[in-house]
Amino acid sequence: MRVEPDRRHVTLPRLGTIRTHESTRKLQRRIANGTARVLSATVSFERGRWFCSFQVEVSKKARTAARPGVVVGVDLGVKCLAVMADSAGEVQFVPNPAHYDGALKHLKRLARRVSRRQGPDRRTGGKPSRRWAIANAERNRVHHRVANLRQDGLHKLTTAITAEYATVVVEDLNVAGMLRNRRLARKIADAGFAEIRRQITYKTGWAGGETVVANRWYPSSKTCSNCRVVKAKLPLHVRVFTCDACSLVIDRDENAARNLAALATAVTTGTGVAGAQDAQASNPRGADRKTRATTRSRKATGERAGGATLPHQRQEETRDRQQDTEALTLR
Repeated sequence: MRVEPDRRHVTLPRLGTIRTHESTRKLQRRIANGTARVLSATVSFERGRWFCSFQVEVSKKARTAARPGVVVGVDLGVKCLAVMADSAGEVQFVPNPAHYDGALKHLKRLARRVSRRQGPDRRTGGKPSRRWAIANAERNRVHHRVANLRQDGLHKLTTAITAEYATVVVEDLNVAGMLRNRRLARKIADAGFAEIRRQITYKTGWAGGETVVANRWYPSSKTCSNCRVVKAKLPLHVRVFTCDACSLVIDRDENAARNLAALATAVTTGTGVAGAQDAQASNPRGADRKTRATTRSRKATGERAGGATLPHQRQEETRDRQQDTEALTLR
């Protein structure tokens, strides 16, 4: 089990010498220098291609971020894949490539072609026709290309972030709940929010940094990044944040990224985060409190039919979001 010196062939047990599509230059160079040792090899079939993955023991120098003292907040979105604002005041906008939307027209045409062929029938056990298999393979190639482009773009983005900053602040997004929105589900799934957070988490560990995960209920978009006043409500269609206290007008995503960057700094200095004393809500009730009228059930009280109670017997129940106790998590 070895990588051949010509950098185009690998030798595997019981399979012999096999030519590779990609060059093995990087791996073969490390093996020749004595800084890597092959432990095992795994052959797999994914997305219509055969892959050979080597498990290698590599000796590397300790990595350090280019700007270890700067904290960056990363706000993920649909229009802009990521908005990054650091503690030094720099803001970067990363546009969403939307690979799936770009290939959607082509995929629709190929899907219609597949539907016109005789496919497999699970009820009768009928086998698909040869023309169906060809059309289905052509459609799958487009899906695989979109997946490969998405994976390559996310790796480049997360590698660039972790190579420059040692401390990265991300949000604990409810991606499963966001996918229930039928208008945005396709774009959210194409963006890969959960994959971005996963890659940032383990790549910051490689560089000796840390990932700060903000609480899911932390109002990063509703909080003014200038005076820290929290808005009661901010609908999703409002893309520009306007503060009622200091008259700050700023992009919604940029404002959220600045608040995320300030979140880690506030915890480090002990000034508090979401729910701190300096964060005053413009509405006393706010968006973090929910009041509803509840009635006692018939089984519990044994009173009127249907469990109904008189107006003077109604109780007011107030529920507060627990964002003061756990504002963030270090990973």
